[in-house]
Amino acid sequence: MPMLLLAALAMRFGLNFTNTLVADSLRSDLELIGRAIRVPISDALLQQDTATITTYLESVFTIGQVYGASVYDTDGTLVAATGVTERDLSHSIVASEVVRTGQLQDSYRSVSGESVFSQFLPIIDRSGRIHGLLQINRKQSDFSRSLNQLAELAWLSWLALALLSLLIMWLGHSSAVGQPVARLVASMRRVAAGDSQHRAQSSGPNELRELSRGLNNMLDHINRSNAAILNQQHEREKLAQQLKAQETMAAIGQVVSGVAHELGAPLSVIDGRAQRLLRQQTDDDSKRQLQAVRGQVARLNIMVQQLQAFAHTPVAAQQHIALGQLLQQALHSLSFEQQEHDVIPVLAEGYPELSLQADVPRLELALVNVLRNAMQAAEAKVQLSADVRGNELWLRVQDDGPGLPANLTADELVAPFVSTKLQGKGTGLGLAIVQQILQAHQGRVLLRNLAAGGCEVCLILPLSPASSAAAQE
Repeated sequence: MPMLLLAALAMRFGLNFTNTLVADSLRSDLELIGRAIRVPISDALLQQDTATITTYLESVFTIGQVYGASVYDTDGTLVAATGVTERDLSHSIVASEVVRTGQLQDSYRSVSGESVFSQFLPIIDRSGRIHGLLQINRKQSDFSRSLNQLAELAWLSWLALALLSLLIMWLGHSSAVGQPVARLVASMRRVAAGDSQHRAQSSGPNELRELSRGLNNMLDHINRSNAAILNQQHEREKLAQQLKAQETMAAIGQVVSGVAHELGAPLSVIDGRAQRLLRQQTDDDSKRQLQAVRGQVARLNIMVQQLQAFAHTPVAAQQHIALGQLLQQALHSLSFEQQEHDVIPVLAEGYPELSLQADVPRLELALVNVLRNAMQAAEAKVQLSADVRGNELWLRVQDDGPGLPANLTADELVAPFVSTKLQGKGTGLGLAIVQQILQAHQGRVLLRNLAAGGCEVCLILPLSPASSAAAQE
């Protein structure tokens, strides 16, 4: 708009200048005409030849654009005329000035109700004396008509140029600036709405591309900062959970250590009394019963030793054991606890033949604890199975009981002192001990309900590359 306004002002000044040039040109035309006929008219005027004067005046009309021509004496009295002209110039100041000074004069006048441009030239004889006056009239509209046409053409050209310029600028701005700005604003709105993964398209002028790249870099930096903050929060939460778990396990260790100490002496007394009675008995049935008592006492002593190891050391010395032997050993240890109405665990066929390196007593304790929970929850079925997934061994214990409670998560179920059994039926340490043993072996515990009903507990242990290769063969 400022450029168009400047162009309009320049055109206005140009038209004024052109107006002056055109007026000067029209005046020059009249002056040339007057000078061309002035000399012969001067001679005819000296000879009082009015016919010749009229003939020369009429010749002016052959040029065109002349409204009237007339000759006057020095007193302003009309001598000869053609066209529309004034009859008397005796009272005309302009005519008197021309006669006095001998200089060409012109003025705008009203003749017969028409606005005209009159040019007055002195008629001079060959001796240089002024003895008459020549007046040539031209309509003022001849001047204005040419100028109006020129002005109309100029302003129409300016208007066309203005419309074309505005159209070009609008189209150029829309394609080069407007659309990229609209896309950038839309991207900012998406980011403001929460879409932090959105990135602005780099298009348009260099400045807008720089803005888009700056916005994208800012979003990347914000995302990296948010990710770092989340990682720090997760690390703090993880450390807090580990600290809580360590505090809990320390408390568990103190409890377990006290329980193991308190059980040690009574078990030694029971084993000694059973051994003494065994030496005194002679019938086979009594001996068998006493041997069973001593077996249970021996199993309890082993469990006390395991609890003491759990309370004081993270993991004992590891040793190699075949998977089948570990499974059978766990089932055998559990058989001493079985009653007539208990569900007997079944070992599924087809488990892989491989060797494990582990703290065997503690791993057996973890498996026995899971089997014991399954026996207590099952209606009619408890199954133990094993398979290999990638570089991991999955020990699965499934039952057809009521399944895991909906109000407790898996993490809560393996927490110490959390039990789903009736009051006085469980200590809440079984799964906590299992979790601790599996973590000591770099493994994990997975609890989930089965689609057909019941629960599945998976003890997942990492395998060495050699064991994985042997299992795949």
